[in-house]
Amino acid sequence: MLVMRPPDVVIEDERWSDAGLERLAETAALALQEWLRVSGEIVVMGCDDRRIAGLNAEFRDKPKATNVLSWPSAEHSPREPGAVPDAPQPGEWGDIAIAYETCVAEARAANRPLDHHVIHLLVHAGLHLVGYDHEDDRDAETMQQAERSILQRLSIPDPYEPDLADD
Repeated sequence: MLVMRPPDVVIEDERWSDAGLERLAETAALALQEWLRVSGEIVVMGCDDRRIAGLNAEFRDKPKATNVLSWPSAEHSPREPGAVPDAPQPGEWGDIAIAYETCVAEARAANRPLDHHVIHLLVHAGLHLVGYDHEDDRDAETMQQAERSILQRLSIPDPYEPDLADD
């Protein structure tokens, strides 16, 4: 029997408390574990753009804010482009940081509910923790298909489909 683990959530920016990050992170983490059929430990930090810009500069040499960053706990085996990564091992999967201002701006720009956007970003980052990436078009399509499948289970519309209201 699969024993799913809610994530540990660290709130550095109190706006994340008001936005319900603990609930959103739990929804995303449990959906990811259920979809993968493996339990994993994830830490999610809700921060602001200034903090994530510093982390992005330190770890990726990109001194600018981004929506979400992830740090896998394990090295993942190389795979053919477009191939699904090996199933993750139970245990510690890694850490995620998510930036408030960037997430709010992106959700508004896409005309999507903030809850849906944040869950999507946390699922996306969680998939990075277990070996998915989007280094080339085939990998990106594999990862997007995984995201779509997980989000569909949560009744969240496909984030890669253009908003029909924009027509």
